[in-house]
Amino acid sequence: MNLFSVQHVHFVGVGGIGMSGLARLFLHEGKRVSGSDRSPSEITRALEAEGITFFGVQKKENIADDVDMVVYTEAMPHDHEELVCARERGIITINYFEALGMVANEYYLIAVAGSHGKTTTTAMLIDIFEAAGLDPSAIVGSLRAKTKSNYRAGKSKYFIVEACEYRRDFMSLRPDILVITNIEHEHVDYYQDLEAVQLAFRDLARQVREDGVVIVDFSAPNIAPVLEGVTARIVNYAKFFDVQQKLTLPGIHNQCNAAAAKAVAVTVGIDGEVASRALAQFAGTWRRFEYRGEVHGAKVYDDYGHHPTEISATMSGVRELYPDKKIIIVFQSHTYTRTHTFFNDFIDALGRADYVCVLPIYAAREVNESGVSHEKLVAGLKSRGVDAYAYDSVDAVVTDLLHTISSQDVVVTMGAGDMTSEVANRLTA
Repeated sequence: MNLFSVQHVHFVGVGGIGMSGLARLFLHEGKRVSGSDRSPSEITRALEAEGITFFGVQKKENIADDVDMVVYTEAMPHDHEELVCARERGIITINYFEALGMVANEYYLIAVAGSHGKTTTTAMLIDIFEAAGLDPSAIVGSLRAKTKSNYRAGKSKYFIVEACEYRRDFMSLRPDILVITNIEHEHVDYYQDLEAVQLAFRDLARQVREDGVVIVDFSAPNIAPVLEGVTARIVNYAKFFDVQQKLTLPGIHNQCNAAAAKAVAVTVGIDGEVASRALAQFAGTWRRFEYRGEVHGAKVYDDYGHHPTEISATMSGVRELYPDKKIIIVFQSHTYTRTHTFFNDFIDALGRADYVCVLPIYAAREVNESGVSHEKLVAGLKSRGVDAYAYDSVDAVVTDLLHTISSQDVVVTMGAGDMTSEVANRLTA
């Protein structure tokens, strides 16, 4: 389709972190932009302030007469009334990654994929390209601390995007450079096993043209099958790992993210010293071990970690920064299938904390068929001797913590659901 002919774009689920970035892009391109979500949020309020029409109730009446394209998030059911209305009226209706591909594939596209670390790596890359004067366009799956936005409007040939593997959505992208940070079995509601995940990443890597580049860590587990049949040049980002690289973010996982970003930089001709200086000044992103303030002398961080590997990585970083502190985790698991599939791994990862508060599982798009629950997570933790407690509400956990935490503690609220960030907000208000 011809994007020049599109004048009014409506986003169903505009409050999502990727969707809101794309909405900002279309607004910057001079389109009229509207969008709906289940409720207002910090993100939707920012979008309204920028000139996007927001509907806090999702209904078919939100589809105005002049809407000529509807973009939806995969979290929306296909019988959602706004989507049904759009289809019945013959309006072009596409998902987020299809719309992103329509725009980004026209540029020299750098896509950052992987099970973990892609948001931080993408944001690091944006900072490096800015420092080198390359003026990239970019969409990242978080808000950059530097700009408080998930979209950057650039004027060069470069477009940097975060590429999510859920439902193989990243197949809408045609990268010139593809970064794969790492691979694990994730999105278990869609991928039945690790092999299915590897196949998706292999198909994406094969889409990189012959004169393009695929950047991976050769020594990382699960990578080798992904590279079968890839015709693009393959670069080992492990060669760019530098234990002396200064970072504001703790943890070996962030050093790996920095190595991947530096590999891209050098590949496109950016001086390594320029990249290193930009990485040393990188301020992080929203909800990636984000410092939120103090309460009763205890430092409070908020983190998006919702897979056992991510929790373990964050815990290692916290221990690195605060070896003598009591570590308190406030955790909300994300989706029943993930919690059930990785139940014992969650126990292992959360068990690295000194004190764990567990909130109800965020269902997202799912029905609880396995019977897993936050109470069962707590029972599993207690069976390992971990000091853990189940809470049914934000109010309950905040009330307890305000009565017990001290300057000897560090609190990390963690999860991709709807409750843990609110705990961090309340504690540091």
